[in-house]
Amino acid sequence: MARRHISIVIADDNDMMRSILRAMLRGEEYDVVGEARNGQAAIDIVDRLKPDIVCMDVVMPEKSGIEALREIKATNPDIEIVMVTGNSDPETVQESIMNGASGFIIKPFNAARVLDALKKVSHRIRQARP
Repeated sequence: MARRHISIVIADDNDMMRSILRAMLRGEEYDVVGEARNGQAAIDIVDRLKPDIVCMDVVMPEKSGIEALREIKATNPDIEIVMVTGNSDPETVQESIMNGASGFIIKPFNAARVLDALKKVSHRIRQARP
């Protein structure tokens, strides 16, 4: 029996970053079902699509990734959120974890690092939902 694909929303204000992430995930066990270029759009699309995972940039316009993380987790606690950031300072990491982030991808990243972070989260999803 084929394993079902894991649905992902990519939230990043940088078009190039979204397209790099999308390209890395293509052909893997993931379906990129939506994209957002700011925190508010991320909240709206996640509410509508209910993906398994959100890859969320920390620094975005309108609402930061951490604000969006907080709101998404409040209404959709089962959605796994992996923060993507160029700023790996301990405060950002700690605030994200305290607000429910499942993992971190530090920019600049490579495909191996992204897929490794998502594999850990996907494993948890598959354990929770056969």
